[in-house]
Amino acid sequence: MTQKHTVSGGASDTTWAEPKATALLVLADGTVLEGFGLGATGHAVGEVCFNTAMTGYEEIMTDPSYAGQIVTFTFPHIGNVGANREDIESVNLAARPGACGVILHSAITAPSNYRAAEHLDQWLKARDVIGLAGIDTRALTSLIREKGMPNAVIAHSPDGKFDLAALKKEAAAWPGLVGMDLVPKVTSAQRFTWDETPWEWGKGYGRQTAAEFHVVAIDYGIKRNILRLLAGCGCKVTVVPATTTAEEIAALNPDGVFLSNGPGDPAETGKYAVPVIKEVIDSGIPTFGICLGHQMLGIAVGGKTVKMHQGHHGANHPVKDVTTGKVEITSMNHGFALDKTTLPKNVEQTHFSLFDGSNCGIALKDKPVFSVQYHPEASPGPRDSHYLFDRFVDMMRQAKAAAKRKIA
Repeated sequence: MTQKHTVSGGASDTTWAEPKATALLVLADGTVLEGFGLGATGHAVGEVCFNTAMTGYEEIMTDPSYAGQIVTFTFPHIGNVGANREDIESVNLAARPGACGVILHSAITAPSNYRAAEHLDQWLKARDVIGLAGIDTRALTSLIREKGMPNAVIAHSPDGKFDLAALKKEAAAWPGLVGMDLVPKVTSAQRFTWDETPWEWGKGYGRQTAAEFHVVAIDYGIKRNILRLLAGCGCKVTVVPATTTAEEIAALNPDGVFLSNGPGDPAETGKYAVPVIKEVIDSGIPTFGICLGHQMLGIAVGGKTVKMHQGHHGANHPVKDVTTGKVEITSMNHGFALDKTTLPKNVEQTHFSLFDGSNCGIALKDKPVFSVQYHPEASPGPRDSHYLFDRFVDMMRQAKAAAKRKIA
């Protein structure tokens, strides 16, 4: 891959060699993009998507919903504020349940931020995430917009030596996310409680000490800031693994049930999750879902999901709330969507994307149940969507009041 160039001038000629590519992105169709490696060495296979956010790269890469994906950042300057433990979104701080690879336009510069604890390159190495820099990310984004999100292998070898034939074979053989259940890779292994509340300037994260409600959160790949916002709304949160049964949830006597975000194909995960969600809905417990939780709730009430062409990944997605008429600027990360044409009559669409009209929220007309496709905890607006947590709390408060009236 090294190319030699000679420049003639005066008494001598100058010869230099361009450095070898130390990282590759090998697409399933055989296309090879060369760049310079960063982060971990080795190779990983996944679906390539692009994310248009200008900030929050650490939160994005540690979002368990990105499992099985290689994230291309369209913003060129990624890494300039470093990395720290406070901005990790996965519940397990040490594990790597998020993106398996990252693609950047420019090399990572030295961090310049008072919260930076380490260089992003070191952080990627520690989390075993492979990175590639130095390619035309605009061209790659255009390719995804035109042809859809490709399967690919991202590889990093400091000596520039690759078994290209093997990498092409692996990329072509990977089946893709359709039909893939990735939740077992990211869900919690056991039940635990959560009481950390949102970050405040000068104070950091707080603790919930006087909970009014008890919420059981089913962990399909839950994010820390979702849990913080629930705790900040006066909730004691019990997080349970994705395979927890409806009977086990009921035994915890929750005031509400939360269905979390997560990766993979909702129809595949739904094979074991949807029956549980149906029982929860039928019990009348107030229920709130986000992202994968939204999609599987839609399946549970009779809808169907579809694979999207390029997906929605970014922090600038406008969504309209039909119930209020307001427009929110939201954070999104999903490659599947709920098909609004398949929703039954007892389900109303509450939110939709102003980019493409796709469904972004539903509510049941006869049950205290609702969900949204986007991430209201991610705060790109910055707090346009936090009202959804208040809606959930109001549902639980009304349900508790109704239960007291029945007893009286």
